[in-house]
Amino acid sequence: MYKLNQNETPLFDALMEYVNRETIPFHVPGHKKGQGIDEEFKSFIGENPFKIDVTVFKLVDSLHHPTGAIKKAQELAADAYGSDAAFFSIHGTSGAIQAMIMSVVKSGEKIIIPRNVHKSVTAGIILSGASPVYMQPELDKKLGIAHSVTPETVKDTLKEHPDAKAVLIINPTYYGVATDIKTIADIVHEYDIPLIVDEAHGPHLKFNDKLPVSAIEAGADICAQSTHKIISALTQSSLLQVKSKYIDVARVQQVLNLLQTTSPSYILMASLDCARRQIALNGKELLDKAIELSTYARCEINKIPGFYCFGEEIIGNPGVHALDPTKITITCRDLGITGYDLDMILSNKYHIQFELSDLYNVLAVGSFGDTKENIDTLLNALKEISSEYMGKSNKKPDFLDIPDIPEQKMIPRDAFNSVKESLTLRESIGHISGEFLLAYPPGIPVLCPGEIISNSIIDYVEDLKSVGLYVQGTEDPKVEYIKVVK
Repeated sequence: MYKLNQNETPLFDALMEYVNRETIPFHVPGHKKGQGIDEEFKSFIGENPFKIDVTVFKLVDSLHHPTGAIKKAQELAADAYGSDAAFFSIHGTSGAIQAMIMSVVKSGEKIIIPRNVHKSVTAGIILSGASPVYMQPELDKKLGIAHSVTPETVKDTLKEHPDAKAVLIINPTYYGVATDIKTIADIVHEYDIPLIVDEAHGPHLKFNDKLPVSAIEAGADICAQSTHKIISALTQSSLLQVKSKYIDVARVQQVLNLLQTTSPSYILMASLDCARRQIALNGKELLDKAIELSTYARCEINKIPGFYCFGEEIIGNPGVHALDPTKITITCRDLGITGYDLDMILSNKYHIQFELSDLYNVLAVGSFGDTKENIDTLLNALKEISSEYMGKSNKKPDFLDIPDIPEQKMIPRDAFNSVKESLTLRESIGHISGEFLLAYPPGIPVLCPGEIISNSIIDYVEDLKSVGLYVQGTEDPKVEYIKVVK
């Protein structure tokens, strides 16, 4: 199955060698193996993390120019995922996504993206100077969330923009919904351009056949994975995978060198090394456990009045080709409370913290770190909440229709960097937006920098605010004013 010995952890081993040598540190960081750390902090953390919090030297290698332990660790990651090259990102998946975009498109070149991308994608477009062409994802009004883009949407968009240099998709979505990525890869490759994938929520897909197909297995050319989200790397640790004739691996390294610190955390990189070993060797069994617990939770939640937890019954709906069962979306609209309300009740009364909430839903992320005891505690809390709220309030209405994607007058980088002035929302109609405007749910930007502000957009934003939705993106936290290009 693997070409390399996945039992090895070359970077972690190098750090252990440094520790076991009892090396005297005359290098940064200044805490010197924990000797200078605040005592209360050290008492909580313990001493060992500080012993491997080191800087760049030969034994532990350099992330920017890897030739030793980091190079071997990245080769093992590529072998585990079936890619040609893997890169450690300690700038999170946001940094990896920005590097993906900057590696494949240059200033003025077109890149096709879904409208509901993470802000790191738009940041990558601003940094690269690329010109985005937007695809509308499929919107589920009952759930109030965006699903994936369909192969048909990708095909139609490429027909209209055959000069595009790359296509980016999100797969799976935050809510665990996957598109038909194999078909999309085939469509994109007909134009001899790369398919790049925000696979932040799919670093585990490769290791269990009960999950949707992974990006690299489906034929994607480059993908960014949040290795800290589902599997066991520490927060801020991610992987960037490349397998393509369209991608210059050396350029990817150079772009990462532009974006990442020259003083990376070896604690974070060691966690990537060990998390890769764990998922490569034990992934199937660990994920079987996670899937079993998540499926149990989903089944039991659907027995509780007022709650709904979607599952395989929505496969085949537009934008829904497959599902990751470890993502548990709990819809509470039939209780007459918002997802925000449910999130706060669970957090404040029951000390249960969810990943996110929106108008209708809360999202629980399942993993092999879960226990049945914790799942049962959640279920008991939901039963109490159901008893308290069921039948006391009206069911929430379907989500509002989103306006058409506005006309783009400037590329995002030029609008973002332009001289701007602040106008009220009504005064801004007809002007070019200098900033973002978006709402949850469903997280799709209403405006991006460089787009014309229309009357329908302002009407929509005011409707969102009137029903209590969280509108954000502008410098003004109350979203009463918006910056426009002067």
